[in-house]
Amino acid sequence: MHRPTLRQDVRTDVRTDGRVDMKDGARTAARTAVRAIATGIRDGARRVDTATPAHRDRAVDTLRAFAILGVVLGHWLVTALVADGGTLHTASPLQHMPWLAPISWVFQTLAVFFLVGGHVATKGYASARARGTTYGRWLRSRLARLFKPVAAVLTLWTLAVGGLLAAGADFGTVHTLVKLALSPLWFLLVFAGLTAATPLLTRLNPLWPLAVVLHVDLIRFGLGGPSWLGWVNVAAGWLVPYTLGAAWTRGELDRRRAGWVLLAGGAAATAGLVAWAGYPASMVGVPGAAVSNLDPPTTAAVTFGLAQCGLALLLRAPLRRITRRPLAWAAVALVNLSAMTIFLWHQTAMMATTATGLLAGRLPGLHTTPAGLSWVAARLLWLPAFVLVLAVCWAAFRVYEQGGRRSGGRRSQVVLVHNSGRTQAQATDRA
Repeated sequence: MHRPTLRQDVRTDVRTDGRVDMKDGARTAARTAVRAIATGIRDGARRVDTATPAHRDRAVDTLRAFAILGVVLGHWLVTALVADGGTLHTASPLQHMPWLAPISWVFQTLAVFFLVGGHVATKGYASARARGTTYGRWLRSRLARLFKPVAAVLTLWTLAVGGLLAAGADFGTVHTLVKLALSPLWFLLVFAGLTAATPLLTRLNPLWPLAVVLHVDLIRFGLGGPSWLGWVNVAAGWLVPYTLGAAWTRGELDRRRAGWVLLAGGAAATAGLVAWAGYPASMVGVPGAAVSNLDPPTTAAVTFGLAQCGLALLLRAPLRRITRRPLAWAAVALVNLSAMTIFLWHQTAMMATTATGLLAGRLPGLHTTPAGLSWVAARLLWLPAFVLVLAVCWAAFRVYEQGGRRSGGRRSQVVLVHNSGRTQAQATDRA
């Protein structure tokens, strides 16, 4: 039997060892890079955690983050842009599969946002008064943080609409896109109005606006009153969780009993209204439906919001425990730092992905009619793409929310939060 010579053995070993060494080196370098990234994230999270004031209620920020992300995911899951020839029109899986209505119960989280907003605004106004800050100065500061990011959205979509119409795009398609892109602005207008009225709302009992909602619905649906009367509930309906937030500030909701009463009472009332009063089961609007629970808000939407607020209040203690972990708290802080940017651009991210996808044809879950579970499965696969495009929008436009370089080249304290835990404490304490 032929045996290799010593020289052949040496050459084989050199070649084999070389390949092994190269593979081992690549693996070692990859592991080192991953460890370095993980270490950097942990160190940054610890700095943010250490710099956060001990008196800060982390549950408030966590609830706000959940509310924003719930709205974003809800829109991405129940809003479809269907390609029909050369046009796009909106559709919803809830329109074709009404048994999916419980999805809207999970992701329609606006009541929690208004609850937190009312709590933060009334607490912040009381603090401003104690410091001697005037109402006008306090209000300008609050509204500036809301509306600065809006300028970028309006500018981009004004240019986009002009470009689309000049290129001969179908007017119906352009109208659909603009309506989706700017739909988050109604929420900001309502929230800004309630913020401006905060001094008048600090002692208002939530039962008063709830009574208004009940009477408006009774006149509309029970007595055949005009449909336009429902728009009174745009203010009254969201005033209910906002004034609950004021009651939270006053310490009236500190006991767990309050949370259980709101959760049980709100859930029972909503179930009764859906089962026996004819209100839709979906807590979001469904194209083609005779009645929408959200546009304008109905009594069912408000009672459902009460249940959500009760659950939020019950979750405060567990959320405080969870966010004692530096990584969890750093993630919450990052979402809060970019809350308006995420909220304002998430629809644009979805539409940009949809428009880009048209270059490859009519894709399932992106351009097809949401009429079956196959569409739902395909849409779930598209969510990472939406997240990626939203991250690009965040990188491009977050400066309008967080501030940029000031005169002299010094960066805003809000932006420095990414590099310094000390400024994170300052930035989030003003949120």
